[in-house]
Amino acid sequence: MEYITNSPEETEALGAALGRVLTPGTVIAYRGDLGAGKTAFTRGLARGLGYSDMVTSPTYTIVNEYLGGRLPLFHFDMYRLRSAEDLWDIGWEDYLDRGGVCAVEWSENVAEAMEDAISVTIEKLGENTRRITIEGGESLADLSL
Repeated sequence: MEYITNSPEETEALGAALGRVLTPGTVIAYRGDLGAGKTAFTRGLARGLGYSDMVTSPTYTIVNEYLGGRLPLFHFDMYRLRSAEDLWDIGWEDYLDRGGVCAVEWSENVAEAMEDAISVTIEKLGENTRRITIEGGESLADLSL
């Protein structure tokens, strides 16, 4: 499914729509350049999961946990990891077992661990315009804006 958004707010709204239909244990593998809107999409995703507090990029912490919504959200930044083996070393399996949603920025760095993930690719088409392609996952049939 391909979507065009024309503002960060529209990108967040699309993330929120996805968040409303996700099930426990879902992994989302983001692809997109620096500044493409992955964190904006994740802010919406968190809102769609029922989380209302501030959402920030986990650039320096590797993972931010957002609890208190319908499902927990674990927001990963894999930019500094070299392989899926590094991912397992930081406790990836523990996060998967907690029944939340794992949203993974720079997922291409840990591609071996993203086999069954929903893929979200965000491309910059202009200053605020993005092409967002969402693929995989049974819950996508229920996605509506």
